[in-house]
Amino acid sequence: MTTTQLTPNIDVRRAEDRFKSRFDWLDSKHSFSFGHHHDRNNTHHGLLLVNNDDIVDPGTGFDTHPHRDMEIVTWVLEGSLVHQDSTGHNGVIYPGLAQRMSAGRGILHSEKNDSWRLAGDTHQDPVHFVQMWVVPDEPNLTAGYEQLEIDHELLAGGLVPVASGMPQHNGAAAIRIQNKYAALHAARLQPGQSVELPEAPFLHLFVPRGSVTLEGAGHLATGDAVRFTATGGQKVTATEPAEILLWEMHASLA
Repeated sequence: MTTTQLTPNIDVRRAEDRFKSRFDWLDSKHSFSFGHHHDRNNTHHGLLLVNNDDIVDPGTGFDTHPHRDMEIVTWVLEGSLVHQDSTGHNGVIYPGLAQRMSAGRGILHSEKNDSWRLAGDTHQDPVHFVQMWVVPDEPNLTAGYEQLEIDHELLAGGLVPVASGMPQHNGAAAIRIQNKYAALHAARLQPGQSVELPEAPFLHLFVPRGSVTLEGAGHLATGDAVRFTATGGQKVTATEPAEILLWEMHASLA
């Protein structure tokens, strides 16, 4: 990880320019190189390597697969997602529930849109979620899992620290990640509501639903993202009911 002298920059990335993976059961859009999509000039921003915007059909999902040395945060927008992993954790993730899986030295997990198998009520609704990966401080950590309901905090309309390893968020962030230079914030905004972005060497703003205006950059629609370098302090204002996800990062991959 590096913290070098940086040139201020605001880089707007439009939804339609993302990599796309479509299967019978999955509609996935990738902000960075992922799977068979590779662009050596688009592998990460700061410490964020993956920002996948996924819609999974009912009764389907990701079968058991491995991860290691990655902090994986999943944020559900609509529907529900069943998580099961090799450390014995399982549960249903839904809107307003913060979830983190630390892959550490190795973990197996699955993610399925089949919560009725646990609750008993069959549904035909897709699940829409954003999955984000950041690197941990060090390799070969113990694998782990954490989740917490934060829907009440989101009702206030401001930026809520969802997942963080930064010391200043001890006791404030919903869940902890194993990187002291990174934090994920979320906000649900009604038309006219604004939040002010923190200042940091690296910020990544993503609009998973709704639309907003970004001070100095204009309109951002659903699926748009902005990569900030050596800046911050801009206001984000909702023009319709919207949700935003913001990574604050104080280091970058080399």
